[in-house]
Amino acid sequence: MSVYGTPAHQAVENEDAETLARLLADGSDPDEVFSTMTLLTHAIDAEGDGALQSGRPLTVHTTAVLLAFGADPQLADPDGRTPMDGARHYNHNLAVQLLRDHQPRAWQDDGMLIRKGDAA
Repeated sequence: MSVYGTPAHQAVENEDAETLARLLADGSDPDEVFSTMTLLTHAIDAEGDGALQSGRPLTVHTTAVLLAFGADPQLADPDGRTPMDGARHYNHNLAVQLLRDHQPRAWQDDGMLIRKGDAA
């Protein structure tokens, strides 16, 4: 087992969207948890931290792959951090938008219930 626990977490750490998509297509759980991160919180952290360390623009490839394969955009990690918390921490606006787009229709990104008839 790698330091990142599973092949899917290793792909996320390497921001390898192609390998991640293959693993998910082959049956890896998009809501898998290893150590203190879900795959989605790990993806957002890797994208944000990678951009900070390298000076490159933020990417959203692994986040998009996970959401496309059904990762829960509201699933908190074992420490209680949600994907939206991580995206906001890194000012990762691309991830914020993707997370909003993948929220269940009855919820806003802050978790407040939208009543029928309220503006979304």
